[in-house]
Amino acid sequence: MRTASVRTGKGKFGQVIQIGPHTIIGDEPVEDDGDDTGPNPFDFLLAALGTCTSMTVSAYARFKHVPLERVEVELSQENKENVHTFYRVIHLFGDLTDAQRTRLLEIANKCPVHRTLTSKIAIETVLAPHA
Repeated sequence: MRTASVRTGKGKFGQVIQIGPHTIIGDEPVEDDGDDTGPNPFDFLLAALGTCTSMTVSAYARFKHVPLERVEVELSQENKENVHTFYRVIHLFGDLTDAQRTRLLEIANKCPVHRTLTSKIAIETVLAPHA
């Protein structure tokens, strides 16, 4: 797996994210006192879940020769009473039977990011020595 590096960027909350050869900007929306130059951390969680869902369903369909033309995933989230809930609507396009659609939904729920978000997670943090 690749590693990610995040450093302070421009503005109050701007961050520069480096993942392999990719540079991405993170920020907070204007209503949260940011400059909205990029997604916020929770937006990245939505993108990770949606991307993994679409990739997993598409890969399965190709492998099983299911006539799936494309996948679209709409996501939102909310945090109420200390429960963080992700809402995911999956649109499957193609000449699919009801059984194929049901199976693709089962596969969507097995995407690695979905499994990670619904499993026990541990985060180990250390402070780097003085630079």
